[in-house]
Amino acid sequence: MTNTLFDGLLGGGDESRAFAVIPGDPTRRYIYGDVQDVTARFAAALIESGLKPGDRVAAQVPKSIEALMLYLATVRAGGVFLPLNTAYTPAEIEYFIGDAAPRIFLCDPKDAAAYREMTGRLGVHLDTFGLWRNEADSAGTFFDRVPDSADFETIPRGPGDLAAILYTSGTTGRSKGAMLSHRNLLSNAETLVEAWRMSGDDVLLHTLPIFHTHGLFVASNPVMLAGGKLIFLGGFNADAVIEHLPSATVMMGVPTFYTRLLAREDLTRDLCANMRLFTSGSAPLLAETHRAFETRTGHRILERYGMTETNMNTSNPYDGERRAGTVGFPLPGVDLRIVGADGAPVTEGEIGTIEVRGDNVCQGYWRMPEKTKEEMRSDGFFITGDLGRRDTDGYVTIVGRGKDLIITGGFNVYPKEVEGVIDALDGVTESAVIGVPHPDFGEGVVACIVGNGSQTEASVLDALSSQLAKFKQPKRVFFINELPRNTMGKVKKNVLRDEFGETFA
Repeated sequence: MTNTLFDGLLGGGDESRAFAVIPGDPTRRYIYGDVQDVTARFAAALIESGLKPGDRVAAQVPKSIEALMLYLATVRAGGVFLPLNTAYTPAEIEYFIGDAAPRIFLCDPKDAAAYREMTGRLGVHLDTFGLWRNEADSAGTFFDRVPDSADFETIPRGPGDLAAILYTSGTTGRSKGAMLSHRNLLSNAETLVEAWRMSGDDVLLHTLPIFHTHGLFVASNPVMLAGGKLIFLGGFNADAVIEHLPSATVMMGVPTFYTRLLAREDLTRDLCANMRLFTSGSAPLLAETHRAFETRTGHRILERYGMTETNMNTSNPYDGERRAGTVGFPLPGVDLRIVGADGAPVTEGEIGTIEVRGDNVCQGYWRMPEKTKEEMRSDGFFITGDLGRRDTDGYVTIVGRGKDLIITGGFNVYPKEVEGVIDALDGVTESAVIGVPHPDFGEGVVACIVGNGSQTEASVLDALSSQLAKFKQPKRVFFINELPRNTMGKVKKNVLRDEFGETFA
């Protein structure tokens, strides 16, 4: 029996191939043979710290190539990897540690004092894991216990065994731990390699965080499976991206990355001449950004749709029309349907809730059987909570989250529709539309706008009066400096609802 995910990603490649380079540190260039060596040593250290098959390894550590190898080593040792957002506070982390009950928790050395009492109380082994530079400098207690060499025999794990738990963002209620199996992660990587034409010749400019499914799984796994190379940046930095784009062939990002690049005069067609593919996800990409990027670079961004519980569900085609504002078609092996409130499929073009089924869908929520039952139908479909529609050509468009749907005076208002009209107004950079309690209508539509100051509440309302039905028009417009976002660029509408919730009180 093999270790499904580890052997699937790394078991058959040429170990002499380049794996990763770390800009700014020319001495650190990894080949695939180094991955085998380092993950063996890391896995041995994890087992020496008490890890047994099925145990969780939680990590709130700085982004580094070693942190990526920690994920692989955990899987290789038979463990379940639990990456945690580096922005979470100790109070927030205690919920995840208490819920997931990991055997081992690794944190940045600077945070060790804040976690020592909590991990001791919960019986969790604490190690520190910082940015490793060289053998002479200790980057934390974990590195101190890693052996100089290890003849490590990979722990067998099957397709149905857990490989990772990723917690949802928890903008409403408790965060839920999505249980992702070896099959979930490997099958999706195999699908993306085929759909996006990944090969050993590809060089991915890696700019995303790796505590999230986008950077950890969607970006990293297909590259490793194809035998490609990583240019591994510590995060998104426009200067660094501009510097390294000529050496890359693929970049995966969020809409904010592309708007920041478009603000640079040095983003040109010549700069992107070696690039093969730009993808965008984690938040909606404005059609205006899509068009502007194509005009500037000659590249049409490929937008796709996924989530923590499923990895990737849909993608615009690699060959064929990439339609701005859509997320393309269901990926091979993914069944997608759009249903109404009664659970029955809606007609073509009608808005409903998106449900998906396939090997990519998680096994459910950790220690939440009732929540799992609520969101997993008996026929295997997962209720995403996203609202969407499918056009006559089969392209899927996401119109918002079900929880963001506004019901005002008995009418349904889909925020994305209103936002699209507002965003097209001169002087508007972006907008977010929310529903807040209203004494007469149940909910009142409120628009929050980031702009250059040329618009007023009156001018916006006047412009919308001829473009939207009366019930869709905002009853109030507020101008703010920026929209609150999570680390992956999604607008935190719950924060806006908290701020403007008493507008009509």
